[in-house]
Amino acid sequence: QVQLTELGGGLVQPGGSLRLSCAASRRTSANYAMGWFRQAPGKEREFVAVIIWDIGVTYYADSVEGRFTISRDNAKNTVYLQMNSLKPEDTAAYYCAARVGGGIVTGPSSYAYWGQGTQVTVSA
Repeated sequence: QVQLTELGGGLVQPGGSLRLSCAASRRTSANYAMGWFRQAPGKEREFVAVIIWDIGVTYYADSVEGRFTISRDNAKNTVYLQMNSLKPEDTAAYYCAARVGGGIVTGPSSYAYWGQGTQVTVSA
């Protein structure tokens, strides 16, 4: 079993920045991916970004492309989500997730491991 622990949510003004982190208790295998998803009240959980761990390839949702950056620290088994130019519509609970296997996968059901979520609120 892999445990994922997120940190870094909070309240920020529009145009501001936040960095989320997600530490994994262990690596599931050499070939896995970690992603970020978000869920606003009354909406379905949606894909935000993903990184293929061993090769560092990244992919983003159109809504965050150019504003958010996903990265990883191998030594710490940690993935980060740097969020810049935040907008009110970015307000949501943000979840990190992990899956075994290669390729870019954006569907939440394909991820076996989930963190508890951290709230991001963008408001003046």
